[in-house]
Amino acid sequence: MTAPDDETALLRLSVAIVLGQWSQLRELCLQHQPNRRWREAVLQTHLFAGIPRLVEAFNVIGQAGGLGPIEADEVAPEQSLAAQMQTGYELFTQIYAERAPEVREMLASSHPELERWVLGHAYGRVLSRPGLAPGVRETLAVVCLAALDQHRQLASHVRGAQRLGVDADDLQVALTHVADQLDPAALDNARQIVERFRIHRD
Repeated sequence: MTAPDDETALLRLSVAIVLGQWSQLRELCLQHQPNRRWREAVLQTHLFAGIPRLVEAFNVIGQAGGLGPIEADEVAPEQSLAAQMQTGYELFTQIYAERAPEVREMLASSHPELERWVLGHAYGRVLSRPGLAPGVRETLAVVCLAALDQHRQLASHVRGAQRLGVDADDLQVALTHVADQLDPAALDNARQIVERFRIHRD
């Protein structure tokens, strides 16, 4: 089997983690030389799969040789919650565009901590990290949400990825790269959502 290129490997390892496909993850680690981009992709999967699955992923990865040496700037300096939320809202606004205030209000009305976790942690501490371009992070989010068959969140991130410069055709290609890992119905739903929320540029 030919080793997947780096972009494809990032997609496949993300889906493997969120679905708990540990043999797939182990095989990817053995086929490919992990690097900073891999570490960033692995770290962000907890936003979709949860901490227990992330911990198990690191266990599998460690048994397969690990993710390589950690660079100094991978350990983020401590920031106040206010600073994290400000950073997070800047990215959040890029992704949700004119709907950002409405979505933020929805989060806050659900529970104040949910707004803080989404803006401060998910967007401010995780998705804004260096080491992986925002468009790549959004594409990874798309395949993870497709794998989990989360339609509403998938639609938001399909639009967000396009706002960050990822073409809808590229999202369809990304889904093709993970098609064998997804439930066929979930894959079909994801393809339809990409088409439904395709942004047509002049």
